[in-house]
Amino acid sequence: MNDRLLIFALCTAEVLTMAGVFAFPALLPSFIVEWGLSKTEAGWIAGLYFAAYAITAPPVLALTDRVDARYVYLGGALLAAAASSGFALFADGFWSALLFRGLAGASLAATYMPGLRVLMDRYQGPQPSRALSLYTSSFSLGTALSFLLVGEMAAAAGWRAAFAATAAAALLAAAVPLLVTRVTPEPPLAGSRRLLDFRPVLANRPALAYVLGYGAHCWELFTLRSWMVAFLVFSLSLQTDTTSGGESGWLSPTVVASLSGLVTMAASIAGNELCVRYGRRRMITIMMLVSAAAAVVIGFTAPLAYAFVVTLILVYSCLVHLDSASLTAGTVEAAAVGQRGATLAVHSFVGFACAGLGPLVFGVVLDVAGSGTTTVSWGLGFASLATVGVLGPLALRIGLRPGEDVRTHAG
Repeated sequence: MNDRLLIFALCTAEVLTMAGVFAFPALLPSFIVEWGLSKTEAGWIAGLYFAAYAITAPPVLALTDRVDARYVYLGGALLAAAASSGFALFADGFWSALLFRGLAGASLAATYMPGLRVLMDRYQGPQPSRALSLYTSSFSLGTALSFLLVGEMAAAAGWRAAFAATAAAALLAAAVPLLVTRVTPEPPLAGSRRLLDFRPVLANRPALAYVLGYGAHCWELFTLRSWMVAFLVFSLSLQTDTTSGGESGWLSPTVVASLSGLVTMAASIAGNELCVRYGRRRMITIMMLVSAAAAVVIGFTAPLAYAFVVTLILVYSCLVHLDSASLTAGTVEAAAVGQRGATLAVHSFVGFACAGLGPLVFGVVLDVAGSGTTTVSWGLGFASLATVGVLGPLALRIGLRPGEDVRTHAG
């Protein structure tokens, strides 16, 4: 494959394997009612998906320093299909949903960053950070597909059919790694022969700064994605006039979540271009602080006109996504020779451990502050994201010296 076809193929595969990522959040209000879930239990199911990712990512990504990442990707795509099929056939409450969402989270760990490794090991073009930003930004396109496919399929044929459709999408993606050329990974540095030896990564101060920033970013990002539909459903319940949009209109919560995936893909690419032009650390700091400021107020807007709330949630989604590609690009460029897989393993573990905690903490805040039945509870839930979001700029300030935000590190 030439570089353009390579990028297109891997971005397409990423979108397909992600069809089931937000299947549970897309239908969260329905599951809460059908299974009698508390907000905390719903947070556990939503959060465990990303916690399973965090646990699986280190050994899986470290393995890509030893074997061609395309084999890891193939296994992950097949596991995604199996996990979605299992949910469609057997899920009937909290514990079974927890099991199959955990398996699905593990499958994402074997496809998302290994797919990035497949791309970066084969890309020969002059702008690797732009190729990387296209791939990571496709995560947002996958988000859009996940919410839209599941929402529409569930409305037409029920939620079990919706999960079955996500399994079929993952099977299609499994063909892509079979089409790319075989490569041999760079040999690890001397003294780093053990598969799970992450000490060189933890000693790489610039890489660790981006990793910690990514953790703060993932806490905010995946909490928003996990609870967005439920928040919009709550906002709709407060409306006295729903003529501007409703469950059956184009402004229904799942459609809004799908639309957010499309607009945030452009935001992520634009954010990376701003970082290339004006400096990565400076721009990421500004982006994260503005996003945190928005989080403080967004939940309190629920009683306002629904169309206005939708506009605000789309703007907030864009703010959260501006730094997404740039943080991962920073980690990749700061990785030492022979340590790219191990560095991405730590990057993914920290990011998705935070992604797993965020939805759970948000659900606990909702339960404690009014069980998600009051505007104050949603306001406090979103405000809790700001307290974590400001830690990202702090990590970059401590971990990076002036002028150290864009150079590539050799070790």
